[in-house]
Amino acid sequence: MMKMKSISASKASLVFFLCQMISALDVPLDSKLLEELSQPPTITQQSPKDYIVDPRENIVIQCEAKGKPPPSFSWTRNGTHFDIDKDAQVTMKPNSGTLVVNIMNGVKAEAYEGVYQCTARNERGAAISNNIVIRPSRSPLWTKEKLEPNHVREGDSLVLNCRPPVGLPPPIIFWMDNAFQRLPQSERVSQGLNGDLYFSNVQPEDTREDYICYARFNHTQTIQQKQPISVKVFSTKPVTERPPVLLTPTGSTSNKVELRGNVLLLECIAAGLPTPVIRWIKEGGELPANRTFFENFKKTLKIVDVSEADTGNYKCIARNALGSTHHVISVTVKAAPYWITAPRNLVLSPGEDGTLICRANGNPKPSISWLTNGVPIAIAPEDPSRKVDGDTIIFSAVQERSSAVYQCNASNEYGYLLANAFVNVLAEPPRILTPTNKLYQVIADSPALIDCAYFGSPKPEIEWFKGVKGSILRGNEYVFHDNGTLEIPVAQKDSTGTYTCVARNKLGKTQNEVQLEVKDPTVIIKQPEYKVIQRSAQASFECVIKHDPTLMPTVIWLKDNNELPDDERFLVGKDNLTIMNVTDKDDGTYTCIVNTTLDSVSASAVLTVVAAPPTPAIIYARPNPPLDLELTGQLERSIELSWVPGEENNSPITNFVIEYEDGLHEPGVWHYQTEVPGSQTTVQLKLSPYVNYSFRVIAVNEIGRSQPSEPSEQYLTKSANPDENPSNVQGIGSEPDNLVITWESLKGFQSNGPGLQYKVSWRQKDVDDEWTSVVVANVSKYIVSGTPTFVPYEIKVQALNDLGYAPEPSEVIGHSGEDLPMVAPGNVQVHVINSTLAKVHWDPVPLKSVRGHLQGYKVYYWKVQSLSRRSKRHVEKKILTFRGNKTFGMLPGLEPYSSYKLNVRVVNGKGEGPASPDKVFKTPEGVPSSPSFLKITNPTLDSLTLEWGSPTHPNGVLTSYILKFQPINNTHELGPLVEIIIPANESSLILKNLNYSTRYKFYFNAQTSVGSGSQITEEAVTIMDEVQPLYPRIRNVTTAAAETYANISWEYEGPDHASFYVEYGVAGSKEDWKKEIVNGSRSFFVLKGLTPGTAYKVRVGAEGLSGFRSSEDLFETGPAMASRQVDIATQGWFIGLMCAVALLILILLIVCFIRRNKGGKYPVKEKEDAHADPEIQPMKEDDGTFGEYSDAEDHKPLKKGSRTPSDRTVKKEDSDDSLVDYGEGVNGQFNEDGSFIGQYSGKKEKEPAEGNESSEAPSPVNAMNSFV
Repeated sequence: MMKMKSISASKASLVFFLCQMISALDVPLDSKLLEELSQPPTITQQSPKDYIVDPRENIVIQCEAKGKPPPSFSWTRNGTHFDIDKDAQVTMKPNSGTLVVNIMNGVKAEAYEGVYQCTARNERGAAISNNIVIRPSRSPLWTKEKLEPNHVREGDSLVLNCRPPVGLPPPIIFWMDNAFQRLPQSERVSQGLNGDLYFSNVQPEDTREDYICYARFNHTQTIQQKQPISVKVFSTKPVTERPPVLLTPTGSTSNKVELRGNVLLLECIAAGLPTPVIRWIKEGGELPANRTFFENFKKTLKIVDVSEADTGNYKCIARNALGSTHHVISVTVKAAPYWITAPRNLVLSPGEDGTLICRANGNPKPSISWLTNGVPIAIAPEDPSRKVDGDTIIFSAVQERSSAVYQCNASNEYGYLLANAFVNVLAEPPRILTPTNKLYQVIADSPALIDCAYFGSPKPEIEWFKGVKGSILRGNEYVFHDNGTLEIPVAQKDSTGTYTCVARNKLGKTQNEVQLEVKDPTVIIKQPEYKVIQRSAQASFECVIKHDPTLMPTVIWLKDNNELPDDERFLVGKDNLTIMNVTDKDDGTYTCIVNTTLDSVSASAVLTVVAAPPTPAIIYARPNPPLDLELTGQLERSIELSWVPGEENNSPITNFVIEYEDGLHEPGVWHYQTEVPGSQTTVQLKLSPYVNYSFRVIAVNEIGRSQPSEPSEQYLTKSANPDENPSNVQGIGSEPDNLVITWESLKGFQSNGPGLQYKVSWRQKDVDDEWTSVVVANVSKYIVSGTPTFVPYEIKVQALNDLGYAPEPSEVIGHSGEDLPMVAPGNVQVHVINSTLAKVHWDPVPLKSVRGHLQGYKVYYWKVQSLSRRSKRHVEKKILTFRGNKTFGMLPGLEPYSSYKLNVRVVNGKGEGPASPDKVFKTPEGVPSSPSFLKITNPTLDSLTLEWGSPTHPNGVLTSYILKFQPINNTHELGPLVEIIIPANESSLILKNLNYSTRYKFYFNAQTSVGSGSQITEEAVTIMDEVQPLYPRIRNVTTAAAETYANISWEYEGPDHASFYVEYGVAGSKEDWKKEIVNGSRSFFVLKGLTPGTAYKVRVGAEGLSGFRSSEDLFETGPAMASRQVDIATQGWFIGLMCAVALLILILLIVCFIRRNKGGKYPVKEKEDAHADPEIQPMKEDDGTFGEYSDAEDHKPLKKGSRTPSDRTVKKEDSDDSLVDYGEGVNGQFNEDGSFIGQYSGKKEKEPAEGNESSEAPSPVNAMNSFV
């Protein structure tokens, strides 16, 4: 048999196809006819050309064919006859050519590898299948290999090779871990088309020991696993960034060949840091739209269904911030053979002509070869009716013996095509296949198509007649189709009748009759109309139809081209649709569709739902004002008022409000008098004497108040004695020797007559004394002078007018003015509770010595010195106030191991009394604060040097230091803890016998006899070798802090070009460190944006393998300024001005000195004598100090003339102690029960009267303000 590259199955159906020549026959799809006609074999089903089978299952090689008579089957294997009878493992299915190879009995599938071809043969020819290549699938195991761990530097690229075993078909590759979880992929990490895993740059998180490549073989449903690959990433600081470099493909250019119709896959994977981004372009053209896809994070270009037009150069460009690189892939698209015109089956009658055409294309151009009945046509039996002309076979005057199956083979180096096409020569008399007396029904004025399906060989001629004996049909009113169909373009009612079809050829004649009926069309004579319906109303659409009486119509209603809603409100009648209780959802288009078996008509209308017209609303409004006010029954102290109500305006009147005007005392001002229910229109009103009354009435309903009515006539009542006396009478002294009597005056109409005055009376209480009285005009205050200090008085105030006095007034008790207390509290005792809290006791002063209302006691206390440092500091006095007659209090917030002083003063409404003698007490030791710093220097292979500073607040006598340390591994796990006790007089320590290249964490704190204080921590690393320390060293970190920024500087020892960073945070806070990068290799940095008055911790680090940092340093920002003024003390113009002022003062002093020596007065002295400063008080004789003035701060406070900030506030000094629960400041208030509610006052001691003065030391700005 001829060797062919391939053969293609022509999946023909059970029909004969139209031949290529115009004289060829169409074989109708009539099953009875097909059973009677002879037909050469046709392959209907076969296995694929490349058939990979599962070696564990039976091999089934398909070959199915049809023909008349049924064909027989035979097989070749590797080009020779395959005798299946001699192989017990091979059987052929009955009535089929399909082979079944039984390999369940221990036979291996590899024994049946080979090229198989099936032949189906009957008396009219032979059809052949494709060459079917049988190969069992293979899933070999991975070859064992020793995989060394991959040690990679952070930022470098890495490729993990998969190299799966060669299988059939090739396996699907994927990467997973030990937990069978797919490894995540990204722009940085991805799998290539060859299965390798590519890292553009590795990161520390890539460290793992279970990179596993899996190969899945789908045919055998098996998965093979490669041994795990270990990757360890080690870090270097800094990580070097690199421009892109292509990992695959290598070089600058490469070539790719792909076949037409396949999927083109191009790949570019690049290394680099930062991770490169891939971009694809086609040189000299555009990437094909709708067929181009990007996969694997744009590293793979995918073009589907490629054609020759996709040939060209494709460039991938990899780019990051440091540069770019590219690669050009030259793509050539080749083509396996593909059909232009495949040969088609040819049915001819004897003596006719025909052709078989076989045209194919490909790249390279395929060659065409012909076979007949499976034999190359060159060696096949001669047939004088055929002639081969390249891709065409020409048949002339064929005979029945010319029937055969021809095969066309189109082949090139990339594949082949094989098509079977038979030539079937038949001699058959005419046959009409349309059923006899078939009835055709059509609608009038529409086309009528009457069939006459026929067959015969040679092809019969068709003629049509109307009626049994009618004449042949001709003319423009008929159309005759080649398939025998008669068309009447416009059928009328008279077209109804019997039509006869006659078919004849040289072998005979036949005819058939059919019937045609023409029906009346269906018409909608009353269509639905557009409707606008109100909500909740009823809508109805009509649809009245007329139709042919022999047709049964059906009516369907649609809403918006969909079925009606499943709602009982929709009622479908014979000729209408009714919608009850219409809602907004019923808006839409309603369609009536009428269907018959022959036609369909429809009509539509729109329903619009609108809101129902509103019912006229009842207007509710405020009532109209009352009318016709009338005064009757006038008496001295009463009168009757009546009126007529106004309109209610649909809301009943609930009440009436009566108002009055006093035209004599307050004209134009209306006052509330009374109100009555809405059912009442008269009222009896009480009147006061000496008032010129007018009245008005206001009606009220639920909506609101009406406008006032017109005023009534005026009515003036007669004068009378006052009915009442002034209220709120009080007696309070403003000075130690006076009594101020105040009261609330009567209102105008309360005077009851002209000439209103007040009789003020007073006498000292508990003293047998007469009342002293005075009559004053209509005022509200009277001052009694010359009274004793703080004594009680009985007071009364009586009203009178021209007609007489008011009733006798009641008496009230008042006091003359207070003076400062005279006596200091005695027997002051202090009980120290602990190192920060003490309790103070005192004896109360005699109430008489208070000389006023006792408000409480103030305790002044201040720290004299720290017992551990023996150094005095700036004295800051604190004040706690305890209200009422309390004789003890708690002093919180004390500093341990310190000496304090305190005194106690009594307080009344006038001020403070004298201070008790200063009481000295001492607080015991406490635990110390943390050491001021801890620095670790001089790292060697096995030692570190520790240096530290003593605690800022020792709070006692230091007994020792405690050092604890432990190693830290790479996963930040802590090792065993070692503890060392160090004498208190030491400030450094060398730790020896440490592990080399190991990080240690240190915990350091100080200790007194009371206990251990808070600790400071630090970390350091021993070096790896002695020659060149691996880690840099940062020493002597110093800070210079201002209000909102700080200058940080340090000393650095280590490799050049180190990158520094500064970390800082609030001291004592557990928040994460904030990090700032230092530009360049500078050894200083400015931290900005700090909070004023806040303690900060800071440390400096150098980027490197160790991440080394300095020890911590502490600093505190300066306090915030009271206002954002420029510090003029540093301005040049201010310095110049001060120099000029100083020079003028110096000249003035010289002149004064000269004048004084001459014995005369200088002008300044005269001015001082003439205008003494009222602020300067006489000097006390006993101690030489100024009266009422204390200088407790070693500096004088600013005078009242000194300026304060624009917001009139003075900044208090900060304190870490909270005294809210213990006492109050100088401006604190007292609770009613006598307990103190004081809070800590941070002000320094000053005169009580000067509550707004600054407690800070004078600054240059304040000095300038004072000068001005």
